[in-house]
Amino acid sequence: MEQIVECVPNFSEGSDRAVFDAIEAAIRGVEGVKFLGLEPDASYNRVVVTFVGAPEAVVEAAVRVTAVASEKIDMTQHAGGHPRFGALDVCPFVPVKGVTLGECAELARTYGKRVGAELGLPVYLYESAASRPERKNLARVRAGEYEGLAERLKLPEHAPDFGPAGFVPRFGAVAAGARFFLVAYNIDLDTEDLDAVNDVANAVRELGTPVLGPDGESVLDGRGRKRMVPGKLRFTKGIGVPIPTRKMSQVSMNLTHYLITPPHVAFEEVRFEAARRGIAVTGSEVVGLIPIEPLLMAAEYCLFERGERPKHISEEELVRVSHDYLGLSDFTPFDPQTKIIEYAIR
Repeated sequence: MEQIVECVPNFSEGSDRAVFDAIEAAIRGVEGVKFLGLEPDASYNRVVVTFVGAPEAVVEAAVRVTAVASEKIDMTQHAGGHPRFGALDVCPFVPVKGVTLGECAELARTYGKRVGAELGLPVYLYESAASRPERKNLARVRAGEYEGLAERLKLPEHAPDFGPAGFVPRFGAVAAGARFFLVAYNIDLDTEDLDAVNDVANAVRELGTPVLGPDGESVLDGRGRKRMVPGKLRFTKGIGVPIPTRKMSQVSMNLTHYLITPPHVAFEEVRFEAARRGIAVTGSEVVGLIPIEPLLMAAEYCLFERGERPKHISEEELVRVSHDYLGLSDFTPFDPQTKIIEYAIR
């Protein structure tokens, strides 16, 4: 396959096997697409799906799974720990081989046009496909989440890029975009104190921490926005998420440029900030797939810190080192053959 595009749609359903099976069947029914995995999370009430293929085939599969979500997921009944505003919440297109980011942005637009016209659903463009600068940030596109969407759709400035400007209660809306390979990375903290975990997330994420006044309320700038003290890590988004079934919490992170902020840097900074608050980090997990490069970077860092860098070490051993160092099987098992994208598409 000369051109490979990855698509990673996130659906607002975390436990219904019938929905998962319908999503997988829709993807597998498209020639030129390879289904790579489906990772549900009941606490988030969300499932992350990954597939790759030729550009046109990937768009076709994305449209088909949007139709599945529209039919089988009812947002009026949805509740979960992760921000969301639609049954198929986000649908990013990612260049893997022989495709540029600009070409993936055009794929996102093609997808948006089709979903708006064929399915009658609101579509917003974000990241590199954004129609205007203020829509590049997904958090701003999704502000107010599903519960605030009906009112926001009444505002001309919040009209979708494609599809109806009216509220579709059962579905909500979908954000389609093009981006560099995003590493969805969660770090496990041995505490149920969500306030403390959010403090940790705020300290490391790029957006940072709100400035509070003497009354404890957020201080606003001249444009009515919260004033923020920037966090430590660039290209990093993060929130605290409770995991009540495990009596723990996670700092749930999106690392949007792993060459600038790779997982091992995020891991070390979260561990430092957690330790300041008397909290232990027990490990971490990769949601979806990850390129091998950031894992090799983590292994190199770990070996350097230990002073143990041998002259000859296999790629397999480096992956094992990064797995053990980051505790990648602490929450869910990490299988390199299915989690590392270069291995999964072989």
